[in-house]
This record gives sequence, C-alpha cells and structure tokens, in this order.
Amino acid sequence: MKKLFPLLCALLLLASCGPALPPEDPGRLRIAAAVFPAYDFARAAAGDLADVTLLLPPGAESHSYEPTPADILQVQRCDLFLYLGGESDAWVDTILSAVERQGETLRMIDCVDLLEEESVDGMQGGHDHDHQDDHGHPGEVVGMDEHVWTAPRNAAAVTRTIGERLAALDPAHAGEYAANAEAYASELEALDQDFAAFFEERTDRAIVFGDRFPLLYFAEAYGLDYYAAFPGCGSQTEPSAATVAFLTNKVREEGLPAVWYIEFSNHLVADSIAEAAGVKTAQFHTCHNVSRAELEAGATYLSLMRANLETLQEYF
Repeated sequence: MKKLFPLLCALLLLASCGPALPPEDPGRLRIAAAVFPAYDFARAAAGDLADVTLLLPPGAESHSYEPTPADILQVQRCDLFLYLGGESDAWVDTILSAVERQGETLRMIDCVDLLEEESVDGMQGGHDHDHQDDHGHPGEVVGMDEHVWTAPRNAAAVTRTIGERLAALDPAHAGEYAANAEAYASELEALDQDFAAFFEERTDRAIVFGDRFPLLYFAEAYGLDYYAAFPGCGSQTEPSAATVAFLTNKVREEGLPAVWYIEFSNHLVADSIAEAAGVKTAQFHTCHNVSRAELEAGATYLSLMRANLETLQEYF
C-alpha cells in the first residue's frame, strides 16, 4: 500500500485541525463497513437505530482500494467497524495498527466456517501472492477463501452475528436489533432454499466463468462443478491460450448455454470463449460492490442475488 503512509500522515494532520467528518448524533451507533455485503447486512440489522457508512466507493475494486484520510477517521471513530478480513482488504490491518480505535471490529470471515481456495482444472495460474503447493507446483492456491458472503446461508449467519454485536453495543435496543437481523436472515435463508430448489432439478451442474471466480462458497452450497479463467483473488487479466481452449471445450462438451462473468468486468475473456463456443454470455453479480446507480436505487444483497437467480433460470 504505497499510498497508505501519506494517508496516515494526513490523518494526523486532520486530527490536529479538528473533526473532518459531519457532526455525529451521540445517541446513535456509528458503523463503518469496508465492503458492500457488510454494509448491507449492517444496514438491515441496524434499521433506523444506527448510521451505517460504506467505505468502498461505488464501482471500485476492493483489491486496489486506497482509503482516504476521511475513511481512516471513520474507522478510528466508529462504534463498530466491519470488514472482510481477507487479502482484498489487507489495508485494514495497517490502519488498525496505526490508529487508536474508539470502537470494536468484526471480521466477516470469523462468522462462518471457511473453505480453502482452489485452483481447478484449466484455471490460469497466478494470484496476488506467489503460492505453491508442497511440491512446488505453481497455480495451486494455498489459503482460505475470503468470499464468504456469496452463499446466502453464510450471509444469514453474518447478519445474525452483526445483530448480536449491535445489541451488545446498544442494550437499550437489543430486541430491535435482534428482530431486524432475524427478519433479514430469514429472507436470506428463503433465498438459499430457492437456489437449492433450482439446482436440485438439474442433474448437470457445470458452470463456466470467463473471469475470476469468487463464488466458491456459492458453488459448494449447491454442488456446482465450476471452471474459470482465474482464481477468486487472481490479479491476472490475460489467460493463456491453453486456458481459453480448455474453457471453450468445456462449454461445448457440457452443452452449456452461456459463459459467465462478474460485475465490473470488461468480460472480454467471457466474450471470446462464448463466441468460439457459439453461446451467449451472462453476468453473475457477486455483490462484492455495487455501482453508484445500484446504490442510489437501494440495491441490497438480497435483491442482487434474487436477480442472479432469475438470470440462472434464463441461461443455466
């Protein structure tokens, strides 16, 4: 994080010059969320009882995000800071070790059981870090997958945990936080059942992504066989000819109607594979972040995942 040291210096300057943030209501909890899923789950659990701020700008890529001085102040001053706890928000650990926190923190990866990130057949080697297996083979990703929210049942578990933390921070409204969190978690569990019912009707559950694949928890939840150009946290954008050929052949062999890509992707790889295989492309929204238009329209994890289900019903 080359820009982080100057930002921390700016933080000290801002602190010495007085508050850089809007006036705060001392009677309301202040929650800061590093990524959209945490923001959405906190917003649902808090209801009208707290102020929830999303740090990651709409449309931004979390892997390359650089916090502003105002963001650092939000992290320092909030009552509860929510973050993923994986590689994509590694900047958090630097901030937390450099500033004196006033509130508590919660990592989403601590709310559920973790899965080991995988490098499957055909996947382009490469990762944000140079991982190798015990035999020195490149492309075998070692470490736990951080994209825990992509399975709705995990999203429900994170929401309930956030509700519990808010109740502990504001006991006077504990019952309301619990009710809010449970209501949203119940909707997420209903979504999980709808996804399960959809995939239960399909004997062939293969899916091909001409993109990164941050959907391991989703795939595991519904027994999907997945193939992708890059790992979930892969930093490469140009797959090898062998990877493209493998994925193209897989689409043909499985008789798949579409090649998938994720939000904010240029989907050039997916387009290339789809064109070669004679099929269509479709987007799966991972909910890692949203566009400005989506945020202003009130998009939620639930609404975006419901839209994914509708797209699957059309193309899968």
